[in-house]
Amino acid sequence: MAAVTDPCSLASFSKCITKHLNLRFHVDFDSHAIKGNVALTIEALEDKFSSLILDTKDLKINKVTSNGQDAKFTLGTAHSFNGSPLEITLPFELSRGQHVIIEVSYETSPQASALQWLTPEQTAGKKHPYLFSQCQATHCRTMVPCQDTPSVKHTYYAQVSVPKELVAVMSAVRDGQEADPKDSNRTIYRFRQAVPMPSYLIAIVVGALESREIGPRTRVWSEKELVDLAAYEFAETEAMLKTAEQLAGPYVWGQYDLLVLPPSFPYGGMENPCLTFVTPTLLAGDRSLSNVIAHEISHSWTGNLVTNKTWEHFWLNEGHTVYLERMIAGRMLNEQFRQFKAMGGWKELQDSINTFGAKSPLTNLVPDLSEVNTDDAFSSVPYEKGFALLYHLEELLGGPEVFMGFVKSYIQMFAYSSVTTDDWKNYLYTYFKDKVDILNKVDWNGWMHTPGMPPVKPQYDTTLAEACIALSKRWIKASEADLSSFSAADLQKLSSHQVIEFLALLLHEDPIPLSHVKRMQEVYNLNAVKNSEIRFRWLRVCARAKWEEAVPLALQMATEQGRMKFTRPLFRELYVFDKYREQTVSTFLKCRSAMHPVTAMLVAKDLKID
Repeated sequence: MAAVTDPCSLASFSKCITKHLNLRFHVDFDSHAIKGNVALTIEALEDKFSSLILDTKDLKINKVTSNGQDAKFTLGTAHSFNGSPLEITLPFELSRGQHVIIEVSYETSPQASALQWLTPEQTAGKKHPYLFSQCQATHCRTMVPCQDTPSVKHTYYAQVSVPKELVAVMSAVRDGQEADPKDSNRTIYRFRQAVPMPSYLIAIVVGALESREIGPRTRVWSEKELVDLAAYEFAETEAMLKTAEQLAGPYVWGQYDLLVLPPSFPYGGMENPCLTFVTPTLLAGDRSLSNVIAHEISHSWTGNLVTNKTWEHFWLNEGHTVYLERMIAGRMLNEQFRQFKAMGGWKELQDSINTFGAKSPLTNLVPDLSEVNTDDAFSSVPYEKGFALLYHLEELLGGPEVFMGFVKSYIQMFAYSSVTTDDWKNYLYTYFKDKVDILNKVDWNGWMHTPGMPPVKPQYDTTLAEACIALSKRWIKASEADLSSFSAADLQKLSSHQVIEFLALLLHEDPIPLSHVKRMQEVYNLNAVKNSEIRFRWLRVCARAKWEEAVPLALQMATEQGRMKFTRPLFRELYVFDKYREQTVSTFLKCRSAMHPVTAMLVAKDLKID
C-alpha cells in the first residue's frame, strides 16, 4: 500500500508514529503563553531510524532530548501557514518497532492561532481572564510540537498548572487535582485520554468554570452566569447519546461533557472527546432538539473513532456525522423532520457553492489541498455534499435502515483508525457485494472530483416545508395592496425550524422590497426574536432590502458573538450595502482584536482588507 502523504503536515509520519503524549502545561495569563513540555512516545516504522520531523508553528523551542540524552534540533524555514518543521536528530539508531521518548521543552507565542486569550471584560463574569483552544484543523502545532495530521492517533496524559481561582478542563477524563508544589497560588489539574485520537482533538479551557451534572455520564461546564441555563437547555443530551448508541454502537469515550464557551468561539460546536465545546448562541434557542448537540455527539463515532486520514477526506468526518445527526433527529422526532432538515442542508450547500463559485476546486467533495490553508477551505460542502451523497446511496440501496446498517458496520470495521475515501468506497462495495451493479451506476467522479452542486438532487419529503414554501411565495408575490393580508398568525402555526426555513427561502430569491420587510417587522416583530438562527437570517433579509434601521442590529449580531456561520455572512451582506461599507469595515477593525484569530483573518479577507 502506498504511503499516505498529507499536504497539510510537514511531519515525517511515514518513518515513525506517535503512540502517546505526556503534556505538562504552565498557563501564563500575563505573557499569553503556555510554557510547555511534551514527551512523545515515538515508534520507528523503519530500520536505522535516527531522525524525525515534528510540526510546529510560532513555537520557541528551548531543548530536545531523546531517552534523556540531549538531541540536536533545528527549526526549518517557516511556511506561510503550515509552520516550521522541527528537525530532530537522535544520538542513536532504532530498529523498526522500537520506541523512543522525545521530550521537547518549549513556549507558545501570544499569537498562537490555536489559543484565544480573553480579558475579564470578554467573559460573562467580568472578573477573571479565560483561555480556550481550537486545534482543528491544523492549529495544534501552535500549541504542541507534534505530528499534526489526522492520520496519526495517540493517547495522552496531561498536567496543567493554572492560577488557583481558575479551573482547567481538557478533551480527556479528569484525573484529580492538587496544589502546585512550586507555587501555592496555583493548582495542577490532571487528565488522561486512554482512547487514541488525532492531534486536532487536543483541547484545553481555563477559566472561572462551574459544572452541573445533567446525566449519568454528562456534566455541563461554563461560567457560573450561564451554567444553570446551559443545564436546562442541554437536558436531552443523555437521550441523544442513547439514540446514537442504538444507531452506531457503544460510546467508547467514558464521559460526555459539554462546555459552553464565551461568545467569540468561532464554531457552532467542536467535538473534542469527553468535552464537546459549544457556542453560547445555542442558549437563545427554544430547546427543540439541538442539531448542534446531535452533530457533536455523532462525531464520537464518525470523526473521533473513525477519522479522515487527511483533510482532503474531511467529508468522511462531516458527511457521515450530518447523516447520523439527522438519523438521531428522525428517531427522536420523526422521519418527516429528518427530511425537512435535509432540505435545509441542500440550501446551505447552495449558499456555500455560490460563495466560492461553482467552478471553485474547493467545492469538490474531495479537494486537492496542496498549498491551501485548511481555514480557507472550510465550508458546508463536506457536510452537505457528503450528506447528499450518503442520502442518495440510501435511496439507491434500500432505505434508511439498510444504509444505516452499512454505516454502523463501517464504524466497527475502521474504529480507532484513519481512512481515505478509497478505503470507504472499497468497504461500501464489499458490504453491498450483491448490489455492485447499482453502485457502478453512481457517477463517482461527478460526486467526488467535480466542483459545484452534486450530479443528483435527492427527492425529500416536503410535508413540513409546505407551510414555509407557501408563506415565502405569498411575500415574494405580494403587491403593496396585499401587505395588509399578513398577520402575526402566519408564524404562530410554524415551529422555530419552519421559521428558519421560511427566511432561508426568501434568501434564495431576489431581495424583497423594503416596504415588505418593514411590514414583516410590523406583523411578526422579528427584531425581538432571540433564537440566533432566526435572527441571523432575518437580518440578512433586512440588509438585502437595504433597510437602514437593521444595519446597527446586524453589526451588533456580527460582533457580539463570533460564530463564523453568522459573523461572516452578516459582514459580507453589510459590505455590499454601499452606503454602510465604510461603517462595516471600521466596525470590524474596531472589534478585530477581540475576535478569534481565524475569524478575524477570514472576515478581513471577506472585507478585502488584507
